[in-house]
Amino acid sequence: MKVLFLDRVHPILEDRLSNIGFKCEHDYTSNKEAITHLIKDYEGLIIRSRIPIDKKLLSVAVKLKFIGRSGSGLENIDCQEAKNRNIHLFSAPEGNRQAVGEHAVGMILNLFNKISAGDKEIRSGKWNREANRGVEISGKTIGIIGYGNTGKTFAKCLSGFDCQILAYDKYKTNFSCNSVQESSLENIQNRADIISFHIPYYKDTHHYLDQEFIKNMKKSFYVINTARGKVLDTNALVDGLKSNKVLGACLDVLEYEKSSFENLFDKKMPPNFKYLISSQNVLLSPHVAGWTSESYKKLSIVLADKIEEVIKK
Repeated sequence: MKVLFLDRVHPILEDRLSNIGFKCEHDYTSNKEAITHLIKDYEGLIIRSRIPIDKKLLSVAVKLKFIGRSGSGLENIDCQEAKNRNIHLFSAPEGNRQAVGEHAVGMILNLFNKISAGDKEIRSGKWNREANRGVEISGKTIGIIGYGNTGKTFAKCLSGFDCQILAYDKYKTNFSCNSVQESSLENIQNRADIISFHIPYYKDTHHYLDQEFIKNMKKSFYVINTARGKVLDTNALVDGLKSNKVLGACLDVLEYEKSSFENLFDKKMPPNFKYLISSQNVLLSPHVAGWTSESYKKLSIVLADKIEEVIKK
Protein backbone atom coordinates (compact mmCIF):
# COMPACT_ATOMS: atom_id res chain seq x y z
CA MET A 1 0.00 0.00 0.00
CA LYS A 2 1.15 3.52 -0.78
CA VAL A 3 0.87 6.75 1.21
CA LEU A 4 1.30 10.21 -0.31
CA PHE A 5 2.69 12.99 1.89
CA LEU A 6 1.48 16.39 0.62
CA ASP A 7 3.15 18.38 3.42
CA ARG A 8 6.32 18.03 5.44
CA VAL A 9 5.86 16.42 8.84
CA HIS A 10 8.24 14.92 11.37
CA PRO A 11 10.06 11.92 9.81
CA ILE A 12 8.97 9.62 12.63
CA LEU A 13 5.56 9.30 10.93
CA GLU A 14 7.09 8.01 7.70
CA ASP A 15 9.30 5.64 9.67
CA ARG A 16 6.34 4.23 11.58
CA LEU A 17 4.20 3.80 8.45
CA SER A 18 7.07 2.17 6.57
CA ASN A 19 7.53 -0.29 9.42
CA ILE A 20 3.95 -1.55 9.03
CA GLY A 21 4.28 -2.05 5.28
CA PHE A 22 3.42 1.27 3.63
CA LYS A 23 5.47 2.69 0.77
CA CYS A 24 5.73 6.42 1.50
CA GLU A 25 6.05 8.97 -1.30
CA HIS A 26 6.13 12.78 -1.24
CA ASP A 27 4.82 15.67 -3.29
CA TYR A 28 5.27 18.97 -1.49
CA THR A 29 4.93 21.28 -4.49
CA SER A 30 2.26 20.11 -6.95
CA ASN A 31 -0.98 22.08 -7.07
CA LYS A 32 -4.43 20.67 -6.45
CA GLU A 33 -5.09 19.89 -10.13
CA ALA A 34 -1.91 17.84 -10.38
CA ILE A 35 -2.68 15.98 -7.15
CA THR A 36 -6.12 15.12 -8.54
CA HIS A 37 -4.39 13.13 -11.28
CA LEU A 38 -2.03 11.38 -8.84
CA ILE A 39 -4.31 10.48 -5.93
CA LYS A 40 -5.92 7.45 -7.58
CA ASP A 41 -2.82 5.36 -6.85
CA TYR A 42 -2.72 5.85 -3.08
CA GLU A 43 -4.34 4.17 -0.08
CA GLY A 44 -3.23 6.84 2.37
CA LEU A 45 -2.81 10.62 2.39
CA ILE A 46 -0.87 12.75 4.90
CA ILE A 47 -1.59 16.49 4.91
CA ARG A 48 -1.38 19.68 6.91
CA SER A 49 -3.31 22.48 5.20
CA ARG A 50 -1.68 23.21 1.84
CA ILE A 51 -4.36 21.60 -0.34
CA PRO A 52 -8.08 21.33 0.53
CA ILE A 53 -9.39 17.80 0.23
CA ASP A 54 -12.78 18.38 -1.35
CA LYS A 55 -15.44 16.24 -2.99
CA LYS A 56 -13.86 16.50 -6.44
CA LEU A 57 -10.50 15.24 -5.24
CA LEU A 58 -12.06 12.47 -3.16
CA SER A 59 -14.15 11.32 -6.12
CA VAL A 60 -11.01 10.22 -7.97
CA ALA A 61 -9.24 8.81 -4.90
CA VAL A 62 -10.64 5.36 -5.59
CA LYS A 63 -8.16 3.45 -3.40
CA LEU A 64 -8.00 5.90 -0.51
CA LYS A 65 -8.48 4.28 2.90
CA PHE A 66 -7.35 7.07 5.25
CA ILE A 67 -6.33 10.71 5.53
CA GLY A 68 -4.10 11.84 8.36
CA ARG A 69 -3.82 15.54 9.16
CA SER A 70 -0.85 16.73 11.16
CA GLY A 71 -2.85 19.27 13.14
CA SER A 72 -5.88 19.63 15.36
CA GLY A 73 -8.72 20.29 12.92
CA LEU A 74 -10.29 18.71 9.85
CA GLU A 75 -11.92 21.80 8.36
CA ASN A 76 -9.92 21.53 5.12
CA ILE A 77 -11.42 18.09 4.41
CA ASP A 78 -14.93 17.35 3.12
CA CYS A 79 -15.65 15.07 6.07
CA GLN A 80 -19.11 14.01 4.92
CA GLU A 81 -17.84 12.93 1.52
CA ALA A 82 -14.98 11.05 3.16
CA LYS A 83 -17.47 9.30 5.43
CA ASN A 84 -19.63 8.39 2.42
CA ARG A 85 -16.58 6.74 0.87
CA ASN A 86 -15.58 4.92 4.10
CA ILE A 87 -12.33 6.86 4.36
CA HIS A 88 -10.90 7.05 7.87
CA LEU A 89 -9.99 10.57 9.03
CA PHE A 90 -7.31 11.19 11.61
CA SER A 91 -6.23 14.42 13.26
CA ALA A 92 -3.82 14.93 16.15
CA PRO A 93 -5.03 17.56 18.63
CA GLU A 94 -3.38 15.59 21.42
CA GLY A 95 -0.04 16.37 19.79
CA ASN A 96 -0.12 20.15 20.07
CA ARG A 97 -2.57 20.83 22.90
CA GLN A 98 0.20 21.59 25.42
CA ALA A 99 1.83 24.01 22.98
CA VAL A 100 -1.47 25.83 22.42
CA GLY A 101 -2.27 26.02 26.12
CA GLU A 102 1.15 27.43 26.99
CA HIS A 103 1.05 29.90 24.10
CA ALA A 104 -2.34 31.24 25.16
CA VAL A 105 -1.08 31.78 28.72
CA GLY A 106 2.08 33.39 27.37
CA MET A 107 0.12 35.81 25.21
CA ILE A 108 -2.15 37.04 28.00
CA LEU A 109 0.81 37.41 30.39
CA ASN A 110 2.64 39.40 27.72
CA LEU A 111 -0.36 41.65 27.08
CA PHE A 112 -1.20 42.16 30.76
CA ASN A 113 2.38 43.03 31.64
CA LYS A 114 3.18 44.98 28.45
CA ILE A 115 6.30 42.88 27.91
CA SER A 116 6.59 43.37 24.14
CA ALA A 117 5.81 47.08 24.43
CA GLY A 118 8.36 47.56 27.20
CA ASP A 119 11.02 45.64 25.33
CA LYS A 120 10.48 47.78 22.23
CA GLU A 121 10.72 50.99 24.28
CA ILE A 122 13.95 49.97 25.98
CA ARG A 123 15.50 49.13 22.62
CA SER A 124 14.66 52.66 21.48
CA GLY A 125 16.25 54.20 24.59
CA LYS A 126 13.10 54.72 26.69
CA TRP A 127 12.70 53.64 30.33
CA ASN A 128 9.03 54.03 31.28
CA ARG A 129 8.13 52.09 34.41
CA GLU A 130 4.78 53.65 35.27
CA ALA A 131 3.50 53.48 31.69
CA ASN A 132 4.25 49.76 31.70
CA ARG A 133 2.58 48.88 34.99
CA GLY A 134 0.83 45.54 34.49
CA VAL A 135 -2.21 43.70 35.78
CA GLU A 136 -2.46 40.18 37.19
CA ILE A 137 -4.32 37.07 36.12
CA SER A 138 -4.87 36.33 39.80
CA GLY A 139 -8.41 37.21 40.84
CA LYS A 140 -9.74 37.26 37.27
CA THR A 141 -12.54 35.08 35.91
CA ILE A 142 -11.60 33.30 32.70
CA GLY A 143 -14.22 31.90 30.36
CA ILE A 144 -13.12 29.05 28.10
CA ILE A 145 -15.27 28.43 25.03
CA GLY A 146 -14.70 24.84 23.95
CA TYR A 147 -13.42 22.28 26.44
CA GLY A 148 -11.71 19.77 24.18
CA ASN A 149 -8.00 19.03 24.01
CA THR A 150 -6.73 22.62 23.91
CA GLY A 151 -9.40 24.13 26.14
CA LYS A 152 -8.77 21.56 28.84
CA THR A 153 -5.00 21.99 28.60
CA PHE A 154 -5.31 25.79 28.73
CA ALA A 155 -7.29 25.40 31.94
CA LYS A 156 -4.59 23.12 33.35
CA CYS A 157 -1.92 25.70 32.47
CA LEU A 158 -3.93 28.33 34.39
CA SER A 159 -4.46 26.22 37.48
CA GLY A 160 -1.65 27.86 39.45
CA PHE A 161 -2.74 31.45 38.86
CA ASP A 162 -5.42 31.73 41.56
CA CYS A 163 -8.11 32.63 39.04
CA GLN A 164 -11.63 31.32 38.54
CA ILE A 165 -12.03 29.20 35.42
CA LEU A 166 -15.42 28.73 33.78
CA ALA A 167 -15.81 26.48 30.74
CA TYR A 168 -18.58 26.03 28.21
CA ASP A 169 -18.78 23.26 25.64
CA LYS A 170 -21.84 22.70 23.47
CA TYR A 171 -21.13 18.98 23.22
CA LYS A 172 -19.90 18.10 26.73
CA THR A 173 -21.41 17.96 30.20
CA ASN A 174 -20.37 16.87 33.69
CA PHE A 175 -16.72 17.89 33.33
CA SER A 176 -16.36 20.18 36.33
CA CYS A 177 -13.30 19.50 38.50
CA ASN A 178 -11.41 21.20 41.32
CA SER A 179 -10.06 23.97 39.11
CA VAL A 180 -12.74 24.26 36.41
CA GLN A 181 -16.46 24.98 36.73
CA GLU A 182 -18.71 23.78 33.94
CA SER A 183 -20.81 26.75 32.90
CA SER A 184 -23.43 28.01 30.50
CA LEU A 185 -22.44 30.54 27.88
CA GLU A 186 -24.74 33.06 29.54
CA ASN A 187 -23.00 32.63 32.89
CA ILE A 188 -19.61 33.14 31.26
CA GLN A 189 -20.82 36.29 29.54
CA ASN A 190 -22.11 37.58 32.88
CA ARG A 191 -18.92 36.94 34.83
CA ALA A 192 -15.80 36.62 32.66
CA ASP A 193 -12.92 39.10 32.50
CA ILE A 194 -11.15 37.07 29.81
CA ILE A 195 -12.65 34.93 27.03
CA SER A 196 -10.49 32.29 25.34
CA PHE A 197 -11.66 30.38 22.24
CA HIS A 198 -10.80 26.71 21.77
CA ILE A 199 -13.41 25.58 19.24
CA PRO A 200 -13.09 24.13 15.73
CA TYR A 201 -14.12 26.19 12.73
CA TYR A 202 -17.18 25.19 10.73
CA LYS A 203 -20.45 26.78 9.66
CA ASP A 204 -21.92 27.00 13.17
CA THR A 205 -18.82 28.64 14.69
CA HIS A 206 -18.28 31.23 11.95
CA HIS A 207 -18.02 34.64 13.66
CA TYR A 208 -18.87 33.10 17.03
CA LEU A 209 -17.61 36.33 18.54
CA ASP A 210 -19.70 38.97 16.79
CA GLN A 211 -21.47 42.21 17.72
CA GLU A 212 -24.14 40.30 19.63
CA PHE A 213 -21.61 38.27 21.62
CA ILE A 214 -19.77 41.43 22.64
CA LYS A 215 -23.04 43.18 23.51
CA ASN A 216 -23.99 40.27 25.79
CA MET A 217 -20.78 40.51 27.80
CA LYS A 218 -21.62 42.17 31.11
CA LYS A 219 -18.07 43.40 31.75
CA SER A 220 -15.45 44.87 29.50
CA PHE A 221 -13.15 41.96 28.71
CA TYR A 222 -10.03 40.60 27.04
CA VAL A 223 -10.16 38.00 24.27
CA ILE A 224 -7.72 35.24 23.33
CA ASN A 225 -8.03 33.35 20.05
CA THR A 226 -5.73 30.41 19.34
CA ALA A 227 -8.45 28.48 17.47
CA ARG A 228 -9.25 29.69 13.94
CA GLY A 229 -9.33 33.24 12.64
CA LYS A 230 -12.87 33.15 11.31
CA VAL A 231 -14.25 32.25 14.74
CA LEU A 232 -13.95 36.01 15.40
CA ASP A 233 -15.67 38.71 13.36
CA THR A 234 -12.79 41.16 12.97
CA ASN A 235 -15.14 44.07 12.28
CA ALA A 236 -16.97 43.42 15.56
CA LEU A 237 -13.68 42.94 17.42
CA VAL A 238 -12.29 46.26 16.18
CA ASP A 239 -15.53 48.06 17.07
CA GLY A 240 -15.28 46.51 20.53
CA LEU A 241 -11.68 47.65 20.92
CA LYS A 242 -12.56 51.18 19.82
CA SER A 243 -15.40 51.38 22.35
CA ASN A 244 -13.29 49.81 25.13
CA LYS A 245 -15.82 47.01 25.59
CA VAL A 246 -12.96 44.79 24.45
CA LEU A 247 -9.97 45.82 26.57
CA GLY A 248 -7.41 43.87 24.58
CA ALA A 249 -6.92 40.94 22.25
CA CYS A 250 -4.37 38.13 21.92
CA LEU A 251 -4.65 36.76 18.40
CA ASP A 252 -2.58 33.85 17.16
CA VAL A 253 -4.97 33.44 14.22
CA LEU A 254 -6.57 35.97 11.89
CA GLU A 255 -9.67 36.05 9.75
CA TYR A 256 -7.47 37.16 6.85
CA GLU A 257 -5.37 33.98 6.72
CA LYS A 258 -5.54 31.85 3.63
CA SER A 259 -6.85 28.32 4.09
CA SER A 260 -3.28 27.00 4.01
CA PHE A 261 -2.44 29.21 7.03
CA GLU A 262 0.83 30.05 5.27
CA ASN A 263 -0.05 33.54 4.04
CA LEU A 264 -2.27 36.52 4.74
CA PHE A 265 -4.29 38.56 2.24
CA ASP A 266 -3.01 38.81 -1.33
CA LYS A 267 -2.92 42.53 -2.02
CA LYS A 268 -4.42 45.46 -0.17
CA MET A 269 -4.22 45.48 3.62
CA PRO A 270 -7.75 45.56 5.13
CA PRO A 271 -8.45 48.69 7.22
CA ASN A 272 -9.32 46.65 10.31
CA PHE A 273 -6.03 44.79 10.09
CA LYS A 274 -4.26 48.15 10.00
CA TYR A 275 -6.09 49.00 13.21
CA LEU A 276 -5.03 45.75 14.88
CA ILE A 277 -1.34 46.17 14.07
CA SER A 278 -1.34 49.76 15.30
CA SER A 279 -3.16 49.01 18.56
CA GLN A 280 -1.13 48.88 21.78
CA ASN A 281 -3.64 46.51 23.39
CA VAL A 282 -3.49 43.87 20.65
CA LEU A 283 -0.86 41.13 20.60
CA LEU A 284 -0.38 39.10 17.42
CA SER A 285 1.47 35.91 16.51
CA PRO A 286 1.54 34.13 13.11
CA HIS A 287 -0.56 31.00 13.81
CA VAL A 288 2.19 29.34 15.83
CA ALA A 289 0.42 28.47 19.09
CA GLY A 290 0.66 24.77 18.26
CA TRP A 291 3.96 25.11 16.41
CA THR A 292 6.70 24.07 18.83
CA SER A 293 9.69 21.77 18.38
CA GLU A 294 8.01 19.29 20.71
CA SER A 295 4.59 19.41 19.04
CA TYR A 296 6.16 18.90 15.61
CA LYS A 297 7.21 15.42 16.71
CA LYS A 298 4.22 14.67 18.93
CA LEU A 299 1.75 15.37 16.12
CA SER A 300 3.38 12.67 14.00
CA ILE A 301 3.54 10.20 16.90
CA VAL A 302 -0.17 10.67 17.61
CA LEU A 303 -1.05 10.20 13.93
CA ALA A 304 1.09 7.08 13.69
CA ASP A 305 -0.57 5.60 16.78
CA LYS A 306 -4.06 6.24 15.43
CA ILE A 307 -3.32 4.92 11.93
CA GLU A 308 -1.60 1.81 13.27
CA GLU A 309 -4.53 1.03 15.55
CA VAL A 310 -6.99 1.02 12.65
CA ILE A 311 -4.74 -0.69 10.08
CA LYS A 312 -3.84 -3.55 12.40
CA LYS A 313 -7.50 -4.44 13.06
